[in-house]
Amino acid sequence: MRPSGRQVSEMRPISIETGVTRHAEGSCLIRCGDTHVLCTASVDERVPPFLKNTGLGWVTAEYGMLPRATHTRMRREAKNGQSGRTQEIQRLIGRSLRAGIDRVALGERQITVDCDVIQADGGTRCASITGGWVALRLAVNKLIKAGDVLSDPITDHVAAVSCGIYAGQPVLDLDYPEDSEAGVDGNFVMTGGGRLVEVQMSAEGATFSRDQMDTLLGLAEQGVTALAEAQKAALA
Repeated sequence: MRPSGRQVSEMRPISIETGVTRHAEGSCLIRCGDTHVLCTASVDERVPPFLKNTGLGWVTAEYGMLPRATHTRMRREAKNGQSGRTQEIQRLIGRSLRAGIDRVALGERQITVDCDVIQADGGTRCASITGGWVALRLAVNKLIKAGDVLSDPITDHVAAVSCGIYAGQPVLDLDYPEDSEAGVDGNFVMTGGGRLVEVQMSAEGATFSRDQMDTLLGLAEQGVTALAEAQKAALA
């Protein structure tokens, strides 16, 4: 039995509330169980210097956790004092979101997706990717409505979910009690069409077999399908 009482293939309750901030071109608050992340997307008509005059757009991300998002208060991370974990997560979010966008169709502009964890209970990077895509979608919708892009640059949904081996069993969507004790921990980023974007898997206390990896991948596909449906419902 999982600590939450969920079945091994059961996701935490998912909700995505859109339009939660006044100024950002796209915003949402995603709740995956007790993990809550505020995601905003901001459009800038400039691109980084390495893309100037290329005609290509760019999507990037920043990630952070509020000081009391966890059981004990953390110190705020200054821009130049980010931990290695924070830098790795925000690069993952950026890579993941770029996988679902046509940078030529986006045009020479940048969209920055900010993911701020209000409350953490495991899976914050996955929730950030899933909610970040919704914020990105809303920002792109504004560009389309204004006539600033000629065709929709978003090619597919992008979402992410964690899977792992807890108490010897493959389980879907780890919360913190499971994540902190899992023998194997993995994060799966996929498109709505089932294509893999990135897989992060590691043995935290025990090695895993190819069959176990395949089982976790099957669970992840199920989870991402549910997340893509939640994204569609939030945007309807």
